[in-house]
Amino acid sequence: MKIIMKLVQKIFAVSTLALLVNCTTTENAAAGQSVKTYAELSVKEGGQWNGKKYEGGTFRNVNELTLPSTHTDHSYYIRYEGPGWESNKVGYRLYLDWRNAIDIFGKLTEGMVLQDVGQDGFDSYHNMSDWGADILKVGKGLGIGSIGRIVNNELLHFNKVKNTSARVQNSTSNSKVFVDYKGWETNGETTDLSSELTIFPNQRYTRHTIQSSEAMTGIVTGIVNLYKLPAVKKTSTNGKWGYVATFGKQTLFNDNLGMAVFYRTDDVNKVFEGATDHLVEFKPTTKKITFYFLGAWEKEINGIKTEADFMKYLDENLNKLNQTNELN
Repeated sequence: MKIIMKLVQKIFAVSTLALLVNCTTTENAAAGQSVKTYAELSVKEGGQWNGKKYEGGTFRNVNELTLPSTHTDHSYYIRYEGPGWESNKVGYRLYLDWRNAIDIFGKLTEGMVLQDVGQDGFDSYHNMSDWGADILKVGKGLGIGSIGRIVNNELLHFNKVKNTSARVQNSTSNSKVFVDYKGWETNGETTDLSSELTIFPNQRYTRHTIQSSEAMTGIVTGIVNLYKLPAVKKTSTNGKWGYVATFGKQTLFNDNLGMAVFYRTDDVNKVFEGATDHLVEFKPTTKKITFYFLGAWEKEINGIKTEADFMKYLDENLNKLNQTNELN
């Protein structure tokens, strides 16, 4: 009996530690103020597909998912339409469908909120609440820091993909979202593209690492520019890193938001204006490419409220990138 009790106690201790370290459940994310990052993926179960829409059922968090072939935008299958990740400063979500855009959740609290977002209605997060709201209008653009491809001056999204899978991972040091796109076809060319998104405690930025199985021209990231704000572009004196950024009234609530993408200059072919976005085009390669993106909302706790303060914040991060080649 003593041996059995000791074994039970050991199993309980290991299980408890795993929950505290990995943070793989919504309950763990909500427990304790020490948790400063969180990533999740929540899908419906107990209902059924009716054409392209999932009817009935309730949401359940999962660690990984392969998209059903019937899934598309507004299928009502994934809570807030894709994986989400947050720090105590800001939240993001990825449209896990053909749009493949990244949206911003502005936060009025430093607590973890994603576990509650969208639970009381599919798009209730568009309304301001005590935790904050979806603040960015994406339209036909990339949102902030997502991936597309420019062919003949047209921004191509992920309309043709053989298979898409995603998973999330939480630890005490960061939270991650992994997405694998198998057989992404654009302009008659096909590649497998992997994406790793990492967010860190006390930080607004997400580190985004991508890798294409084929060295394709025209792979881009960027910042949506539906409000036609001018881009601020800057590269360091040593030429290692640069950024493109915007600041101003560019939210759904008519308040100030700063957005930026930091890129390694050796990885980039050009920075230019697209129809809906300020774009950063990467050079063709099969090697990994790492860049950073961020959103800074003036209404977050101790938020950045002026363009001058935002540019100072960006320059501080640019200096750190030039010195250490990373922000974390």
